[in-house]
Amino acid sequence: MTSLTSTKLCFLPYCLLIFLYVSSPNWVAFPSATSTSDTEAKALLKWKTSLFPNQALNDLTWYNPPTHNNNANNSSSTNPKPRTRPCTWTGVSCNSAGSVSKIDLFNRGLQGTLHEFSFLSFPNLEYLNLSMNKLFDAIPPQISNLSKLINLDLSNNKLSGKIPPEIGFLTNLQNLYLYKNKLNGSVPQELFGAIPPQISNLSKLIYLDLSDNKLSGKIPPEIGFLTNLQNLCLNKNKLNGSVPQEIGQLKSLSVLNLNENRLSGPLPMSIGNLRKLQLLHLRDNQLSGSIPQEIENLMNLVGLRLARNNFTGHLPQNLCRGGLLVNFTANGNRLIGRIPKSLKNCKTLYRFRLDGNQLTGNISEDFGVYPNLNYITLSNNRFYGELSHKWGRSLHLTNLEIAGNNVTGSIPPVIGNLTQLHLLNLSSNHLVGKIPMELGRVTSLVRLILNNNQLSGGIPQELGSLTHLDYLDLSTNKLSQSIPSSLGNCTT
Repeated sequence: MTSLTSTKLCFLPYCLLIFLYVSSPNWVAFPSATSTSDTEAKALLKWKTSLFPNQALNDLTWYNPPTHNNNANNSSSTNPKPRTRPCTWTGVSCNSAGSVSKIDLFNRGLQGTLHEFSFLSFPNLEYLNLSMNKLFDAIPPQISNLSKLINLDLSNNKLSGKIPPEIGFLTNLQNLYLYKNKLNGSVPQELFGAIPPQISNLSKLIYLDLSDNKLSGKIPPEIGFLTNLQNLCLNKNKLNGSVPQEIGQLKSLSVLNLNENRLSGPLPMSIGNLRKLQLLHLRDNQLSGSIPQEIENLMNLVGLRLARNNFTGHLPQNLCRGGLLVNFTANGNRLIGRIPKSLKNCKTLYRFRLDGNQLTGNISEDFGVYPNLNYITLSNNRFYGELSHKWGRSLHLTNLEIAGNNVTGSIPPVIGNLTQLHLLNLSSNHLVGKIPMELGRVTSLVRLILNNNQLSGGIPQELGSLTHLDYLDLSTNKLSQSIPSSLGNCTT
């Protein structure tokens, strides 16, 4: 017989489950996606109210449209109500659980600060793009609460102050864009790890762009820890000191842009370790010493910009070893010697500047045929010899400058084949003979500068066809006869 007592008893775990179910209509009180979504919605609305009111702000659909019902006394029917799930709001996207994972407010005309942005309210945010707005003041250190952040773009604003070292806590960050702001101070070492050791480094970072700010100090050697980095842009700042040799550890790097800083000293030989590098931009610094021979190892190099530094010595012999070089500028240095054969045979060149050095050699022998060439300036060097007919085969040329050298002989008539030429400057040489009438075919010419030579004869009537000519200088030559009336057709 079954006892009465035993029928009133239940197995203890089942009793607990029944108790929990009865006492809590939400079953067990785990955090729900709805509560997270509500928190995110309130945080966004709070930040919105802190921004300067303008039409751009009104265009953000961060509210419900008015609801209408038959109850005229219901005040909620005439007032917009916040959408508690912001997944359909302008510039906001959510993950599958309904939590905000992406905020993209690029170029929305927003004006204000980030002080009221509750970073802690977005635990699942992976993508934050507030670029091309009018945000100002400091980047709050609380940005470190975005622990899942992969992409952070605050570029093209008016943010000021220092880059908060707390950004170093964003260990999932792959893309960091802070360029074109008014940020100052040094580059935080915390971005690269090491100091202090408990701060995790941004080892997953792929793109780092801090360009066009007011950053000062040195490039930290800890940058060498960012071994996944593919793009590093620190240009247009006030960085000083040398380029650290640890830069050579960034073997995934394809773009290195350090233009327009105050960097000095020699370029480290470790630069030759960057075998994937395509763009190396170092112009407008105070770098000195010779250009490292190891730069020849950069077989994928497309752009090499070394202009306006204090480089000395010879150009490396195999600069165009990979056969991909398109843009090479080394003007405004103190380079000497002849042009390497690799540059003579570099048919991929599009832009080529060596002006303002002390380079020498026979100009008819040391330069080849460049079918893609658009711009070349060799002025103010020590080149000699005669102008080659090969220049007439660079049919895409818009700029040809060989002024201030020791070039002799005559101007080759094949220059008339360069029908896209805008600027021809052969001044301050030792050119003789007549101005070729074929120049009249170059109707795209805007500036023609042949002064300070020994040209003779008359000014060709054909120059009157140059109707776009804005500047013409034929002074200090041995020209005879009068100025032809056809030049009246020019715009000068």
